[in-house]
Amino acid sequence: MKSTDPDIELLQAIADPVRLSILRQLAASPGSVCACDFTDCCEVSQPTVSHHLRVLREAGAVTTERRGTYIYYDLAPDFARRWSGIGASLAGLVSLA
Repeated sequence: MKSTDPDIELLQAIADPVRLSILRQLAASPGSVCACDFTDCCEVSQPTVSHHLRVLREAGAVTTERRGTYIYYDLAPDFARRWSGIGASLAGLVSLA
């Protein structure tokens, strides 16, 4: 059963190693990244990259912009706020020594 909690959807999307690599590449990039450029960082086929990008888009982690026949991706404008909010809500559950 799919969760309707946006925090759970975001965490599930990020939990995959390929999707985490995609997010790291987007965070390190000064601008948008073409979908075709993710095959290098992730070492998976283009259809697999497209699947992972769709999961990230549905979780609200990335945004898209079509430019001609190419689709470019960015981190969602509220991604950092959402991620920080999840971390803040977990503070106190684990002591950091």
